[in-house]
Parts: sequence; C-alpha cells; structure tokens
Amino acid sequence: MSFDFDLLIVGAGVGGHGAALQAAARGLKTAIVEYREMGGTCINRGCIPSKALLAAVGTLRRFTHAESLGISIGPVSFDRTKIAGHAEQVVTKIRSDLTRSLDKLKVTTLQGKARVVAPQQVEVATVEGPQTFTARDIIIATGSLPFVPPGIQTDGRTVFTSDEAVRLDWIPEHLCIIGSGYIGLEFSDVFTALGSQVTMIEALDRLLPGFDPDIARLAERILLKPRNITTHIKTLAREVHPGTPVRIVLGDGRELKADAVLVATGRIPLTRELGLEHVGVDLDRRGFIPVDDRMATPVPHLWAIGDATGKMMLAHTASAQGAVAVDNISGHPRTIDYRAIPAAVFTHPEIGSVGLTEPQAKDAGYPVATVRSYFGGNSKAIAQNETDGVCKLVWDKDTGILLGAHILGPEASLLVAECAQAIAMHATVQDLARIVHTHPTLSEVLEEAYKRASGV
Repeated sequence: MSFDFDLLIVGAGVGGHGAALQAAARGLKTAIVEYREMGGTCINRGCIPSKALLAAVGTLRRFTHAESLGISIGPVSFDRTKIAGHAEQVVTKIRSDLTRSLDKLKVTTLQGKARVVAPQQVEVATVEGPQTFTARDIIIATGSLPFVPPGIQTDGRTVFTSDEAVRLDWIPEHLCIIGSGYIGLEFSDVFTALGSQVTMIEALDRLLPGFDPDIARLAERILLKPRNITTHIKTLAREVHPGTPVRIVLGDGRELKADAVLVATGRIPLTRELGLEHVGVDLDRRGFIPVDDRMATPVPHLWAIGDATGKMMLAHTASAQGAVAVDNISGHPRTIDYRAIPAAVFTHPEIGSVGLTEPQAKDAGYPVATVRSYFGGNSKAIAQNETDGVCKLVWDKDTGILLGAHILGPEASLLVAECAQAIAMHATVQDLARIVHTHPTLSEVLEEAYKRASGV
C-alpha cells in the first residue's frame, strides 16, 4: 500500500515540531497538522510568553534590591504595555524560527482540524474543505488546555486562565489565584512584582502539591509570605462569578471578592474530537491516550506524545517522547525513562525537581535517606546576596543510588539538570561526591550535598 506520507503528526507544539524535524532528518516524508498557531500552547500561550514576563519582573526585582549590593539606581518604574510587547516579540520570533525549521527540512504543514477516520488515515478540515491523507504512521501530539472546574465562569477579562494571563492586558489591584501549582506560583511572582495584592486558594491540604513537602514549605516561607500573599489551603472555590468586583464563593459558603481571578487548576488533554474511539483507542476517564514506554497506543502505527498522554505534562517531556516515538517508528527501538525528566518553577528564586520525592520513595519501598545543603553557606550565593534556598537529595540507603533531587534557590532550573543526568546513569552519592565543581559557583551546593550524603 502506498501512503501520502511516511509520518503524519497531529499537533505542532514543541513535541510535534521536534518529532517532525527528527523524522524529516531521517528521510521520512513527514507532514504536520495544526489548527491554531504553529508552536502550540508552549510557544504561544504557555512556557515562552510566561518566561518572558518572568524575565522582565526578575530584572525589576533585581533593580529594586540593588541597594543591597551597593548600587544606587533611583526610583524604578515599569511600563506594562512594553513588558507585554516584549513577551509578544519573543513569541513571534520563536514561532517564526519554528516555521522556518520545518520548511528547511521540507516538512509539509497543513492548517486545519484533524480527525483519525481510519487506521493510518487522517481527515483535515481545511479552509478549502475536508481533505484526507494517509500515512504509514501517525503521531497524536495535540496537547492540552486549561481546566476550569464546574461552577467557575470565565470571561477572559476578570476571570481568566493562563492563556489570557500571559497577555498582561491589565494589572488588577487584587488578584485571586485558584490553584498553587507551578502556574499559580509563577503568576503570583509576576503580578506581585507589578504591584498586585495576591490571594491564593488551594483545595488540597498544602501549597505546591506534587513537589517535595520540605520544598513546598520553604517555598511558602520564601516566595509567598515576604510578598504578603494571603493563602487559603484545604479551601474549595465552589463558584466564581465575573464582574466588578469578581465574587468567589468558597466551599464553606464564605465569599471573597477580588478585581480579577486567575484559574490555575491544571490542564486537560485535547483528545475528545480526534475520533480515536473509531479506530480502537479507548481514552481514559480524563481523556488521556494510553501509551506504552515506546509511545505506542494499542493500535498499530498510531502513537501519542505530550500532554495528550498525561504522563508528565511538560514541554520538554513532550519533546523527549517525540524523539522516542520517531526512534521506534524508524527502526531504532527504545523506551523513555520518566525518572530522569526534571521539572522547574521559574519563580524568583526558582524551584527544580527530578526523580522521587521523599514520600514517593518511601511509598515505593526504598530504604530512604535524605540530606540537605543550603545556599546560605554557598560563596557565590552570598556574593550575589541570594542566599535563600536549599538542595535536598533523596537516595537509596542500601545502594547509594540517587533517587531524587529537589532544589529551591537561584538557578535551580539549571542545577537540577546535573541531578537528572545522575539519575539517568543510576549514579550513587559516592560517585557524585567525587565530582569537582568550579569555585565559586552555585553548583557547589550540590557538591556539599553529595559529600554529606556519602559521609565525606
């Protein structure tokens, strides 16, 4: 049977884009379908614009505290419109680069909504009408969208999700954030730096659920309390009504009011309209596509990557999954190891995490040992006057193998990469204690932790 393409990818986010480039470089005739902007959520409404905003407010924070380093700057001000313009310019540049990279490798780009209508067959609803394409293999990389719980009404202006928050159309005097995960924390950093009073509501029993409890507690002390962020834990936002002001009805019947509400309650996959049930793929109750560690679905020649799989809903996870899928499609079998994929929260200071938390390691049956080292004793951190933070290691007491690393401090998103490599290589804390780190650098906080763990 002849096919229009060797590989057709549905979704042009970072996962789909990376998979398309790798496939084309390997000589596969490749097409990619996108119904919105090239680049998906990460580039247009997520990672990239939010990090551009965080870069701006990070500079603002440094200028505001420059006196502590002996530098007098005078009154510091900002222009909301120019900050938003900077973020948009960054998005436009990266999206343009992405499109050029696909063109350079002769990847066919198709604009429209896609449905899998039969095994190895996709229908694309284009402006010219529906067109059907065949492919030897198909990768689903449709990503996700913000989850808005029942009872919460959004208007995109006074009650909004991260999709709208990155546009920074206005700065509310009082912002309520529902959810204290990485999205809620990052936007609390942005809006407090720009002058908003923030209230945070979390339905679970602690802030920053999913991260190591010790890191979460320290994050509350370092990132929330000094910025006068009011927190309500174990509190459900039952109803939210847009308006001036916004009315928030809590689970116990109490009411709060705010100028605006950011709904940061997680994300759900964009899979329901793909027609996968017609070809034998049963989505789980949340809409995620079942895949194995090769990224294969139960249907031959149909693969899925990224947020649509629900494994680790991070852009770099999608990229890694895409590489694994293409390797398997092109005859180079391998699987993915989620243990060694790091996560980061780009607040000031940052949070970096990889591997198992202490509770997760105990639940998995490991004989767990932990150790901490602090940025307060790090020469570079002292020189920079950025001494808040900790590095926590989790390892197997019997074998010495590193199981997890959790860092809150300056450049944590970079430091955790070394620990991710160590976990991928099944390194022991004794191995790691022999690594020589440049002095003076922030990385020495890792060296100190390794040595403490190994008893050196």
